Amino acid sequence: MSREMLRAKRVFAFALALTLILQAGCTPAPAQAEPMAERTFFAMDTVMTLRLYEGGEDALLEQAEDLVKQLEALWSATDENSEIYALNHGRSAGLSPETADLLRTALGMCERTDGALDISIYPVLRAWGFTTGEYAVPDGETVAALLAHVDYTQVLQDGTAAALPDGMEIDLGSIAKGSTGWRLAHLLKKSGVTAALLDLGGNIQTVGAKPDGSPWRIGIRAPEGGGNLGVVEAVDKAVITSGGYERYFEQDGVRYWHILDPKTGCPAHSGLISVTVVGDTNAAWGDAGAVCDALSTALFVMGREEAVSFWRAHRDEWGFELILVEEDGSVTITAGLEDKFTLSQKNRTLAIAQP
Repeated sequence: MSREMLRAKRVFAFALALTLILQAGCTPAPAQAEPMAERTFFAMDTVMTLRLYEGGEDALLEQAEDLVKQLEALWSATDENSEIYALNHGRSAGLSPETADLLRTALGMCERTDGALDISIYPVLRAWGFTTGEYAVPDGETVAALLAHVDYTQVLQDGTAAALPDGMEIDLGSIAKGSTGWRLAHLLKKSGVTAALLDLGGNIQTVGAKPDGSPWRIGIRAPEGGGNLGVVEAVDKAVITSGGYERYFEQDGVRYWHILDPKTGCPAHSGLISVTVVGDTNAAWGDAGAVCDALSTALFVMGREEAVSFWRAHRDEWGFELILVEEDGSVTITAGLEDKFTLSQKNRTLAIAQP
């Protein structure tokens, strides 16, 4: 594809995304206060909107956008100048501190989720067309051949150096936006911002509370049809959703979504259709945004029972809560959200998972 065609494709994607922005997994609920400064731009294949409510100004938002573009340039799997592209096509590469940190976090989450998240699934995603837009159901032999190279444990990392075995490619897209949001939140806080709402294509990061001290109200999209499933209150939180409705295609009357099970190389059908992770962005242990982003994908693959068991085992360590929507429409929230989540669609059944 020529540079001109690629540029035109991105401009079209930006225009299309602007018309669809309210269809994201999470959205700021109506009736938020008017921001002091706001900036909307296209990056990481989505529309991002950064809103400052207390502290900061337009120049800070320009700095924030520059940070996003810098991270995208490092982490994109399709940009020929990125470090991930260099690693995928050169088999080994030196990495910047930012990329090395993200890769280390990604591999740690692959291990902690027992491979439900696997960043080496990228060639299989490409075979389905989810990275190119040329959708097709690959045959079983193709999937089996590609799965032979899906194994995150074979990714070697030593500090800022990394290497891959022949036939393997990785993609950090499953945690990149979450990490970017977390990094943006910390940049804004260091610059004196005390209230901000960051929407990275439906991947929400909140800075502080609203100017009046009340929690932000974040709408969780209903997986089927329009409108919100419910609203969650959040202060200094990441609110990140992965859903089968976000990116999919249909062939012969069957819907195929982009969240693949690394064990089968096919769309994950665990009984869940949406997973929202709500995590503390002030966590002292590190990149909470990346962890929440990774969990939203991995827990979708696991299914409800395993997801709840995983939450029980790790909630004290990572400080996260869950909103799980099953294919039959039923909703499960974890105990920490009992007084922070309001179900909008009253025809659904709501269960509360206890520790």
